Amino acid sequence: MRDCEYWIWLQNAYGTGAKIKPIIEYFGSARELYEAGSYEWRISGIIDQKHVDKLLLHSPSESGSIMRACEENGWEIITPQDEQYPFLLTQISDLPAVLYADGDIETLMTESNIAMVGTRNASVQGIKVAGAIAQRLSLAGMTIVSGGALGIDAASHEGALSVDKKTVAVLGCGLGTNYLKTNEDLRNRIKKNGVLITEFPPFSQASRISFPKRNRIISGMSLATVVVEAGERSGSLITAKNALSQGRRLYAVPGDLFTSAYSGTSEIINSGAKPLFNAREIVEDFMDEFPERFDLSLADEPFAIMLSRNAEDFSGNVNHTYNKRAEKTQSRVSKADTEPVKAEPKPLPDTASETAKKIYAALDGDTEFDTIVEKSGLNVVKVLSGITELEMQGVIEVLPGRKYKKI
Repeated sequence: MRDCEYWIWLQNAYGTGAKIKPIIEYFGSARELYEAGSYEWRISGIIDQKHVDKLLLHSPSESGSIMRACEENGWEIITPQDEQYPFLLTQISDLPAVLYADGDIETLMTESNIAMVGTRNASVQGIKVAGAIAQRLSLAGMTIVSGGALGIDAASHEGALSVDKKTVAVLGCGLGTNYLKTNEDLRNRIKKNGVLITEFPPFSQASRISFPKRNRIISGMSLATVVVEAGERSGSLITAKNALSQGRRLYAVPGDLFTSAYSGTSEIINSGAKPLFNAREIVEDFMDEFPERFDLSLADEPFAIMLSRNAEDFSGNVNHTYNKRAEKTQSRVSKADTEPVKAEPKPLPDTASETAKKIYAALDGDTEFDTIVEKSGLNVVKVLSGITELEMQGVIEVLPGRKYKKI
């Protein structure tokens, strides 16, 4: 007997995000907890009176409606007693009592998960880098875990799907809700080649507090977390902090020190995250633990090559920042017949860094990336940082074939 009703009872009583591991370790399972009764709860020393009252307030019989909803919609209920329950999640103190899943639940049985998170308002560069890293990690044998949101999340999932590899989306709402319709197509594709999971009961709406709770699952079920492009208030910083507190490895893609879009990324690097310049670095760090599982040769792709990719490969219709830029470009094209072309480029802001100024000076028409490196006298990392700064300031345009020009 899987005892799903007892695990749902425990979650209903304690709420999502509760630290239930000590209870499971003491009593053994949710059913054994229920059968122990209130006297044993009190004398255990790990359940205070407030939670005793909550456990008594609820009953396993209340689980019926949730179980019926899952059965009617083909959703799976996964508990810590099931082999599909992610092993790494069992190691955190606030493990979910229940996971609701839609898709291929066998995807959850891998231990080689890598979480990828970042801003929803991602730049074109962020989309390219996140998608390319996720693609390479997937090819090398890792499974990408993210939150199914816009921006970096979506690009990370797309990176895995682009090479027909499985990916896991951890949702901040219940299955069956209409949250984030923009990403509905992506979620449907993940269900076919991966799985959607959530600890929130079916039809539960997303809320201000549901996403921080969700984030601990993303990092908790993963060997490591990668942060790509995060601002000072980005929710991905919560995932990063969770990863550190859970004893997981943390990586961050460096960005422009002078741009607020990367202030959060810089902060977590200062807090101990390893700067990441290539997906290969992650695979190398785990080769000793999984010597026969990963293919290191498939993980190697320099950032300069990543930036030459097409952002559309990893964005589709899910990145509204990218789409807004596309719309503005289209608007400029549509007005070309009625408005005179302005020959003068947009002026460089006074606040631009010295790195950005050197790169801006190196641009002459449609300029290739390697030419910028040569003419500016800067290394590749500084050029990437400066290009991001100029792009965020809206004074350069990214063109196909690793080319850039002044706007």
